[in-house]
Amino acid sequence: MASGILIVDKPADWTSHDVVAKLRGALHEKRIGHGGTLDPMATGVLPVFVGRATRAVEFFEAADKEYLATLRLGVVTDTDDVTGTVLSEQPADVTEAALRAALLPFIGKQEQLPPMYSAVKIGGKKLYELARAGQDAPRRPRSIEIFALELLSFDGRDAQLRVCCSKGTYIRTLCHDIGEALGCGGTLAALRRTRAGAYAIEEAHPLPELLEDPTAALLPVDSLFADRPALTISGDQIFRCRNGSDFPISCPDGEYRVYDEAGEFLMLGRAEAGVMRTIKSFFEVRP
Repeated sequence: MASGILIVDKPADWTSHDVVAKLRGALHEKRIGHGGTLDPMATGVLPVFVGRATRAVEFFEAADKEYLATLRLGVVTDTDDVTGTVLSEQPADVTEAALRAALLPFIGKQEQLPPMYSAVKIGGKKLYELARAGQDAPRRPRSIEIFALELLSFDGRDAQLRVCCSKGTYIRTLCHDIGEALGCGGTLAALRRTRAGAYAIEEAHPLPELLEDPTAALLPVDSLFADRPALTISGDQIFRCRNGSDFPISCPDGEYRVYDEAGEFLMLGRAEAGVMRTIKSFFEVRP
């Protein structure tokens, strides 16, 4: 039975759910889900978790992301991207120096207001459902962090940006806010995710390629935890681990990728004061 992580280079005009549905059919596996939703217009890295690897999705939710974004100045839309209805349009009389200066305040920790066209829920309803019904809703700012915001090119209208950010960051909103700060308005014209957590665009496969033979590109679930040190256990430790029990261990405190002597990834564990505890188990259950 297939199990692991597929790194998809999501095509434009596909929802993340569409990608999962296609791969579910190709793999004949019900247990499948994605990490880090991409809007239909966006392309790039979309990790898809298959089989027992779906147990790891919760650990991916906090992953940092990297994007290549095209900011179009002088245009404001209702969705904060070019797929929406244009609300205003004007010439963008902005110099490169002014744009670079405007980017600086957006680097670091900040509060960001989610766009109305988003999946954030208010009173049990998604904001985009309210927006499509012509309703507005009070939104609470969210704490995010922009780690890097680099101007790659600028032709006087379109700016190519590299954005490294925390989870929950809306690049559409960032583009809108930069345009607002410049006084001319701005919207997102194109978006490509080049990294999601440990997975970079170089590892991503086009969807048509994956649909031909999805199992060939499956990465092991422990690749998600590559930043944690590996630890091999044996004997009674393995027995206790497979039964979800704590067991004595001799190692520094911290989180570990725990393996048996045959190299099977058993769990993500936490060692504290000489005791190893299960954070999440990933071994295949034996009959």
